[in-house]
Amino acid sequence: MVNTIAVADTPDEAPGDATSAYAWYVLGVFFLVYCLNFIDRQILSILAEDVKRDLGLKDEDLGFLFGTAFGVFHAVFGIPIGRLADQWHRIRLLTLGIGLWSAATAMCGLAQSSGTLAAARMGVGVGEATAGPAAFSMLSDWFPPRLRATALAIYSSGLYLGVGLSLGIGGLLVKSWNEAYPQGGPLGLAAWQAAFLLVGLLGLPLAALVATLREPPRGISEGITSKQSQTPFRDFLGELCTIVPPFTIYSAARLGVRTLMINLSFAVAIAICVLLSHLAGEPLQQWTAVGVGTYSVFSWSLVLKKRDPVAFGLVIASPAMISTIVAYALIAGVTYTLGFWAAPYAIRELAVDTSSVGFLVGGTLAVAGLLGVIAGGAAADKLKQRYEHGRLLMVAFGTIAPIPFAALAFTTHLLPLFVVGIFCAVASATSALGGAAATTQDLVLPRMRGTATAAFFVGGTMLGLALGPYVAGRVSTLTESLSTGVLSTLAMLPIALGAAVIAIRTVPRARAERDGRARSLGEPLFRKRCRTIIDRF
Repeated sequence: MVNTIAVADTPDEAPGDATSAYAWYVLGVFFLVYCLNFIDRQILSILAEDVKRDLGLKDEDLGFLFGTAFGVFHAVFGIPIGRLADQWHRIRLLTLGIGLWSAATAMCGLAQSSGTLAAARMGVGVGEATAGPAAFSMLSDWFPPRLRATALAIYSSGLYLGVGLSLGIGGLLVKSWNEAYPQGGPLGLAAWQAAFLLVGLLGLPLAALVATLREPPRGISEGITSKQSQTPFRDFLGELCTIVPPFTIYSAARLGVRTLMINLSFAVAIAICVLLSHLAGEPLQQWTAVGVGTYSVFSWSLVLKKRDPVAFGLVIASPAMISTIVAYALIAGVTYTLGFWAAPYAIRELAVDTSSVGFLVGGTLAVAGLLGVIAGGAAADKLKQRYEHGRLLMVAFGTIAPIPFAALAFTTHLLPLFVVGIFCAVASATSALGGAAATTQDLVLPRMRGTATAAFFVGGTMLGLALGPYVAGRVSTLTESLSTGVLSTLAMLPIALGAAVIAIRTVPRARAERDGRARSLGEPLFRKRCRTIIDRF
C-alpha cells in the first residue's frame, strides 16, 4: 500500500527514502532468483568434459553451447521482454520466465546431440531474459536512488553464488550418479544428463514463491509517473516482429522505403561477413548466430527510433549509455570466460577430480563474486556521493585490476596459485557491475527501465558471453592450449578501459540533462510534487 504525504522536486530526493523491510525481503527473493538463473546457466561448465566426450565435441563447440547459443537468444529476446517489463505486471512476467528456463534446463538433460543441446540452451536463454528487466525495474522502484547501486549489486551477487553452487552441485551429482550407476542410470541417462534434469526442477518452488510477491508502483522511488500501454501484449508482439527475421523486413517497410533499404543493406552486409568468416575456416554456426543476433538488434533500433524517439534518444543515441554498456560488456566477457573455463582448466592442467573441482573452484568463484560485486556496488554508491562520475570509477577499476591475476591463474601449474589468481581476478572484475547497472538506470526514465536493462544485457551477452567463452575455446582448439585461449580474451580489457573513460566524461552531463532531453524529444513528463513512503510490511 502506498500513501502520498509530501513533496519531492529533484531526481535525487528519493521519494521512497524510507526503504521498507518488505523491499529488503523482495531483494532477498530476487537474489535467490538470480542465483538459480546462474545455476541453470553455468552448470554446463562442470559437466563440460563429460558432455565433450559423450557428444564428440571440441572446445570451440563447448564455447558455442555455453556462450553463443545461450547468449544470442538471451540478448535478442531480452529486447521485447524488456519492453513487456515496462508495460505489464513484472511479477507475473518473472514467474513465467522462471518456469520456462527451468523446463529448458531439464530438456538439456534429454539431449542426445549437440544440436538438441544447443536448442535447449536457446530456450534457457529466452527464459532467463525475463529476470534482468523485471528485477532491475522493480528494485529501482523499491529502493531510492542513493541505494540503487547497492541494491542492484546485492541482487547481481546471486550470479556468483549461483556459479559456485552450479559447480559444487554439478560435481557432486556427477560423482554420486556414477557411483550409483556405473553402467548407466535409469532410462540410460548419463550423469551429466541427470544433473541437468535435477537442477531444472529446482525452479518450480521458486517460481511459486515469486508469484506471491507484491509489485511496487512504477516510478515510486523518483516521484515520476508515466502513462502505461493498455495493450502490452500487442505491443510485445509488435516488438517481437522487429527482431525476428523475416518479420524484421515487414516492420522496417512499414516505416518507409528509406528505413527498409537501410535494413536490407545491413542484412546483406552481415550475410557477407558471415560467409567470409566461413570461407576463412570459422565455424558457420557461431558466426551465423552472432550475425543474426546483430542484425536483430540493429532492426529493433531502427524501429525504436521511429516508434519511441524518447527511449531511442536516452538509450541507443546516448554516448553515455552506450559507453557504459560497452565498458561493462567487455569486462563481463572476460569474467564469463574465466568462470566457464576455470573448471576444465583445473581438471586438465592441475589434475583435480571433478567432484573436488566443483567445490574448490565453485567455492572460490562464489566467494570472489559475492565480495567483489557487493563491495563494488557499495563503493560505487559512496564514490557517487563525492563525484558525479563516481560509479564509473569502479567500472574503470574493473578493466585494469583483473589482468595480472588472470594471467597468474591460467599460467600456473600450482593449485594454490590458481585459486588465488582466480579469486582476485573475478573479485576485481565483478566490482564494476553495480556501478554500471545503476548508471544505466539513472540515465533513463522509469517507464523505460526495462528497455535500458535489456540494452545492458544485450551488450553483456552479445559482446561478452557470445564472444568471450567461444573465442577462448576457438583459440584453444587452434593452439591446443587452453591457457592461451583464455588469456587471449584479456585483449578486451584495454578497449573496455577506453569506453569507461568516455563514460566518465559523458555520464554526469547526460544524467543532469535527462529530463530536459526527454521533454525536448516529446515526452509529456512531469514530476509529481509528492513524497511517497512504502509502508513497512
